[in-house]
Amino acid sequence: MSRLLFAFLLACSLLLTGCGGDESSDAEEMAEGHEGDTPAATEAAREPSIPVEAREVTYYDPDSDESVTGYLAVPASPDSVLSARGVDPAATSLPGIVVIHEWWGLNDNIRTATRRLAGEGYRALAVDLYSDSTAQTPDRAQSLMQQATQDQAQLMANVRGAHDYLSLEMNAPRVAVLGWCFGGGITFRALADRPTAFDAAVPYYGTPEPMTEEALRALTTPVLAHFGEQDEVVSPEEVDALESRLQETNADVQIHRYDAGHAFANPSGESYDSDAASTAWSRTTAFLRTHLTTGSSQD
Repeated sequence: MSRLLFAFLLACSLLLTGCGGDESSDAEEMAEGHEGDTPAATEAAREPSIPVEAREVTYYDPDSDESVTGYLAVPASPDSVLSARGVDPAATSLPGIVVIHEWWGLNDNIRTATRRLAGEGYRALAVDLYSDSTAQTPDRAQSLMQQATQDQAQLMANVRGAHDYLSLEMNAPRVAVLGWCFGGGITFRALADRPTAFDAAVPYYGTPEPMTEEALRALTTPVLAHFGEQDEVVSPEEVDALESRLQETNADVQIHRYDAGHAFANPSGESYDSDAASTAWSRTTAFLRTHLTTGSSQD
């Protein structure tokens, strides 16, 4: 990885004020972008394509050994999924996905999305970075986001714990990380924290985080990023700059833009765009299949 990429990602932390970036100012920008918005459930939310089972699970912060809870969804018949892929169920397990919620928290929308991801044939574990709190208004979401980002080490420890739970407890041969909005920023931050841990990353309209040169050299995770051209939190100009700089490097990053605003993939939000959300979902599932199942023991 080049010094150019390092310099650019460092600049991102200063210039891209959006999801998952510099704490209170980012939360304020988020509040402006979500003014008048509410996470109200709609019929646009999609349930999984195959039967899944879901439950709360407890895993551990690898730094403090304190327990945290998350929401785990898995196919009801994992062996059938593996057999359909031409894999001996006795020889391997399903890949995993760490799911990171938006600034609203781990609400019903994120639980539905987690089940939907599980329906694609994965063990999907949604982290809870707000400690069992959710928001119904932008003001409350801003407050929760500010509280959570006061302790970045704890946020990363939670994500690391989720990764390790899937990898070690669930025996997932490969693990991806995926997040929306605030969770999209945390997805980038997770890559900076553990540049070789994840096998794929999918940030939706999240802000890149700075990475050390050592981390950049070690980074092997393919990244698929989704942004809206009408996003009021991360502007199209900033996304253009991101893509331009990344094209000058050897980084394995795909950036897609949509004629939509911030949070366009959230079916419970005011900015939901069904066409953009559908296209992004198709790209996401194809990307996950490529990097979590193709070329692995599940090929």
